[in-house]
Amino acid sequence: MADGRLVIGTQRYSSWSLRGWLPVRLAGLDVTIEAVRLAGGGQTTALKTLSPNGCVPYLEHKGAIVWDSLSIAEYCAEIAPALWPADRCARARARSIAAEMHSGFRALRSALPMNLGRDNRPGPTPLAEDTRRDIARIDAIWTEQRKAHAQQGPYLFGATFGNADAMFAPIVCRFLSFGVAALSAESRAYMAAVRAHPLMEEWYRQAAGEPLDWQLDMYESLP
Repeated sequence: MADGRLVIGTQRYSSWSLRGWLPVRLAGLDVTIEAVRLAGGGQTTALKTLSPNGCVPYLEHKGAIVWDSLSIAEYCAEIAPALWPADRCARARARSIAAEMHSGFRALRSALPMNLGRDNRPGPTPLAEDTRRDIARIDAIWTEQRKAHAQQGPYLFGATFGNADAMFAPIVCRFLSFGVAALSAESRAYMAAVRAHPLMEEWYRQAAGEPLDWQLDMYESLP
């Protein structure tokens, strides 16, 4: 019998679900994964009484109840400390950029929603100035981190795909889906490494296997 459950939304679209699912899988938690079809626009009534905040992801594990992707990431790191860097200063930086991702970049999220069904298809042009600023800031974070840790491995803090990478993984999906090209060589290499991670491959496969009636025109009809 599993130790609990993780409730996620439509994998094709739900960036926050991906941010919660990755740490749970990386930490090896033995939980049942339950996917809920999202209606879009905060109208998924099935979630209203399911989790304390009415959103996904939502984790139940050995008596603990955890909601919000960053809280789930921190909970998983208590079980698998390697999800954050071992070095104190690197760990502080990892938490800072993860929190910046968690709380910011609203213009980018609105302009380039996650849709794993898009295949490197350019989106609306020209992008608004605030969206371009968000892209530039993310590119700067990735570039700086990869230059600092390139000798240790392909991820933001070296060889280990950790919580900071989990927070940015949906951005990788967005940039790939919308063909965002104004990125450094370091950022492009980072995106390739994240996309090739076995758990990302698994998420994409599962998203591709979702029922067709789970797809939403509000995302599929975007240019």
